[in-house]
Parts: sequence; C-alpha cells; structure tokens
Amino acid sequence: MELFIVFVFILGYLGITLEHSLKVDKLVPSLLMMAFAWAGVSIGLDDFTMWFDSAGHQLMDITGMSSVERSHLMDETLLHHFGKTCEILIFLIGAMTIVEIIDHFHGFSAIKGFIKTNKKRTLLWVIAFLAFVLSAIIDNLTATIVLITILRKLLSKPEDRIWFAGIIVICANAGGAWSPIGDVTTTMLWMGNKVTAIKLMEYLLIPSLICMIIPTLIASFMKPFKGNFELPEENGVINSKASLMLYLGLAMIVFVPIFKTIFHLPPYIGMMLSLGIVALFAETISVRQFKLAYVGVVKKDENKEYVQEKPVEHHESPTFRALTKIEMPSILFFLGILMTVAALESLGLVFNFGQSVQGSMHDDVFVMLLGAGSAVIDNVPLVAASMGMFNAPLDDHIWQFIAYSAGTGGSMLIIGSAAGVVAMGMERISFFWYLKNISWLALLGYLGGAGFYLLERAL
Repeated sequence: MELFIVFVFILGYLGITLEHSLKVDKLVPSLLMMAFAWAGVSIGLDDFTMWFDSAGHQLMDITGMSSVERSHLMDETLLHHFGKTCEILIFLIGAMTIVEIIDHFHGFSAIKGFIKTNKKRTLLWVIAFLAFVLSAIIDNLTATIVLITILRKLLSKPEDRIWFAGIIVICANAGGAWSPIGDVTTTMLWMGNKVTAIKLMEYLLIPSLICMIIPTLIASFMKPFKGNFELPEENGVINSKASLMLYLGLAMIVFVPIFKTIFHLPPYIGMMLSLGIVALFAETISVRQFKLAYVGVVKKDENKEYVQEKPVEHHESPTFRALTKIEMPSILFFLGILMTVAALESLGLVFNFGQSVQGSMHDDVFVMLLGAGSAVIDNVPLVAASMGMFNAPLDDHIWQFIAYSAGTGGSMLIIGSAAGVVAMGMERISFFWYLKNISWLALLGYLGGAGFYLLERAL
C-alpha cells in the first residue's frame, strides 16, 4: 500500500507539472491525489508497522496496536494535519481579500504616482525596488500583476514591456523570499514554526537584495533598458480613498507578524483582525452603490388580488465583492498538496527519504538543488516535503536556506513560479524567449544571494 500511495503522489505531481500540456487545472490532480492517498492509508492501516508522530517529530512502532487504536491514531493525525493546513489557507484567504479590497478602491493606481521619470534605466530600478518591496507585503504574485498593469500605462510597446516583466519576476520572487508573508513557501515555514519572522528577515534580507540587485544591475547596461520613453499625461488626481485603502491595507498586512510576536497567537488570527479592520473602513467610506431589484408585493384592488413588482435598493458591499474575486482554485490546490504530503509524512516516508538524502550529500548542496528544482517543479510541494525531511530546531539555518532557495530558484524558468506564469500570460512571454534572455540573469542572482548567505552563516 505504501508503494500505491507513492505512485499516486508521483502521478499527481506529473499532472501538476504538465498542467499546461494537459489543459487541466492543477487543482484537479492535487485534490484527486489527496483523496486517493488518504484512502490508501485507510485501506492499508492494519498492515503498517511504523507511524510518524508529527507532534513529537519521531517514528513510532505501531505493531502492537489494535485496529481500533490504529483508527483513532489515523483520525487524530488527519485532524492535526488538516488543522495546520487550514491555518495556512485561512491566512491566505485573509491576505487575498485585503488585496482585493484595496483593488476595489483602485488603491494600486496610487503607486503610479511614484514614477516621475521618462528614462528606461531609471524606470527599471524604480520598478525593481517596487517589486522587491511590494512582494514582501502583498506576495510576489499580486505584486507582479500590479506592476505589469502599471507598466501597460507607461510603455505602449509590448516588445519593451516583456523585458521589464522578466526583471519584475526575478525581483518579486527575491522580495517574497525574505518576508514571512511574501511567498506561500515562506508562509508555510513561518506558520509551521520552522522560522521566526525576525530571524528570517535578519538573515535573508541581504541575500534576497543581492539576488535582486545583480540581475537589475546587469540589465541596466543592456540595450533594451537604454534610452527614453514617452511619459503619459496624468489623467487626474488620485482619489483620496484609493490612497487611504492602499496604505491601510498594506499596514494591516505588515501588522500580522507584529501581532504574532506580541500575543503569541497563530498568524491567521492576526490576519483575521487585519481583515476585519480593513473591511470596517471599506464599508464605512465606500460610496453606496445601489442596484435595483424587484420583489413581488400583493395588492388588492376592487376585491381582486394581484402581484405588483416593486423596486428595492441593495448595497453592494466591497468586502463581499472582494470575497467573490479571491483565487479559490489556488486555495484548493494548496489544500490538496499539503494534505497529500501529510499522508506521506504520516507513514514516515518523507522522514526516511530526508534521512537518506542527508546521508548521501551535504544539506546545503541538497537545498541548492531544491532551489534549482523549483524552477521546474512547483515549490509548494517541494517545501512541504522538505519540512518533514529535516528534524532541525526553530530558526536553524537549513530552514532559512530552504526559504531562500525555493523562493528565488523558481525565477530561472518562467514556469517556475506563480509570478512567472502570470507574467507569461499577461505579456505573452514565450518560454524560450525567457530562457534565452532572462534565465541567465536569474541564475546569477540566485547564485550571488546563495553565496552571500553561506558566507554570512560561516562568519
């Protein structure tokens, strides 16, 4: 049965990797392999000899357990993993909703006000730093969407925009690696009590900055980033509500790690507090938009009853609108991936694999390869699996290096990160164009940041 579960995982993984070729959304194989994996655990429960205790992080012998005891153990383990997974999902839903509320008020249009230059080289550095900072707050995927949307208002030629979009992917992924809320993988490590926000930022800020600066510096001497462009005229003054919701939303997202540090509560509680405050302001300051609806009203006229339609006004809530726009397919994808890895972890398969890897190569070499692998394979399951491979303490260097490698390594191919995939779709960037023109820049940035981190740790 263990072989069956591993086969299900490999088959589902292939389905996720070949998403574009199969024309099937990756949430489908993710959910299917989760269900089949846990069904396999249930069917073969009486035959298993070892079980991985997630709470104690150790393998335990279950040979002498009865069927009832094994069933209780599986239920407890499933509930434990589901609870930990839901903490991450609720956190992501809260963050996504705040971002959508900001967008509802056109808050991100206020960022365009920071760009006052008509020089391509200056624009490159402004966009690069905006991508680096924004991705650390609103995640790398959203930062990429926002900045490419702004680029479309500044650069009219698609052949100019794709070069900037390629740099945005690198910088957004670098920015997401050093922040506990900047990338799904760093959020997983943070909420899984593998790293703390302060230590993550302390040790990864400079390596991530180097990962961003090296490609941007080299690109600034390249031909596509030389010369000027025509700066479009301002359409008008930015709405004060847009600026208010932008700064409030970003501030409340940044407040979440502070809330966790002060009250020692799970991050999703702080995110729900932030969402509640942002939603309260949104409901208070929103211009009430009314839609006419009709309800049947019974009327009596000359002893006859008939139904008359009466117009009724409904308030369109910005919070409700934001909730309808969040990416539920991504949420379900994360659910399937994390719970599938949990099934493998419960049988000790992930832990045993990690032990064999540690015996065959140095940890740093393995993590470097993991980063390179994240350019081809989705980094969420890679990080989820690595969390069960190593039995290292909180804030151990291995967790920080995994956060850096998985976060920035995906930039080496355009399909290696969510930011790259969305840029590919928005600007119609071809895989081979990116491979030829941007991948080598991403590789130099990745190696530069990794080298600084290893030197930093050695010193």
